Amino acid sequence: MSLLSVENLEVLFNTDDGVITAVDKIGFELEEGEVLGLVGESGSGKSVTAKSLMQLNPLNTFYGKNSSIRLKLGVGELDVLRLKSSKELVVVRGGAISMIFQEPMASFAPAITIGSQMVEQLMIHTSLSRSAAQELSIEMLQRVGISEADKRFHQYAFELSGGMRQRAMIAMALSTKPKILIADEPTTALDVTIQAQVLDLMKDLIQEFGMAILFITHDLGVIAQVADRVAVMYLGRIVESGPVKQVLHSPAHPYTRSLLNSLPKLDALDEPLTPIPGDIPSPLERPPGCVFHTRCPEAIAGKCSSEIPISVNVEPGHQSACFLNESPVEKTA
Repeated sequence: MSLLSVENLEVLFNTDDGVITAVDKIGFELEEGEVLGLVGESGSGKSVTAKSLMQLNPLNTFYGKNSSIRLKLGVGELDVLRLKSSKELVVVRGGAISMIFQEPMASFAPAITIGSQMVEQLMIHTSLSRSAAQELSIEMLQRVGISEADKRFHQYAFELSGGMRQRAMIAMALSTKPKILIADEPTTALDVTIQAQVLDLMKDLIQEFGMAILFITHDLGVIAQVADRVAVMYLGRIVESGPVKQVLHSPAHPYTRSLLNSLPKLDALDEPLTPIPGDIPSPLERPPGCVFHTRCPEAIAGKCSSEIPISVNVEPGHQSACFLNESPVEKTA
């Protein structure tokens, strides 16, 4: 089986305004040593999907009864959504799966040193002594390119620069040697020079540790650099997925094409940008039919607004959920 297998994942929130569907019956797999990019606009459900892998969504969350997140551990497997207590979830949270958040200042406790937080995590997830955990933490800070790591170990998050904080977060996430690393927009808050350094670092770490990475971003340029496969999300659904080169060079779904068309082109700097019209709808007001039809320039009148397209193969391993991609045989099936 795959290292991670997500099937029929449905994530809902109980709110004062009613039940909100944040993720609508999606599925994907992640293999060892693979980078899967998850892309889409804000509000597409990317972070909610990622947090579901460790049950980190808020207390008002519940999952569809047929939802399944199976994680390969040794010779067996574990269904993450069947774990109920914090004690049971320790094997997943920070153990088999680690997460790098978009803004490290919101992740590190401001009144506790970086080193103390790293040591505490190691003592929860490993059998290391405190001195051994400190030694490993300093080593990991060095390996992610932080100079004077033994000094930084005793500093607080606010004493480090943005790029250094992000590297410290990566070091902390990797110290338990997780099977899967979730990177939730890890370069968004960084300038382009530091972005490039962090991306190069993550490529090196993939080769060194052999882990799988779920890389969440809205930046298709970043995905083109780091991902093996990509899944494009819109309003809680995966509308297109496949090998990154196929999806970016031959996008099959109108939403993917719209995302690519909205990017500035270096060979045509004088051309105006082409934004996607309108805004992504509220999850409380999900459109019927194809969720993208309200903004789609290629919508089929009467069909896209009433019927939900199924995902079909447009190339081997490349799927798209759009009526434009259906063959006559698939339409009558």
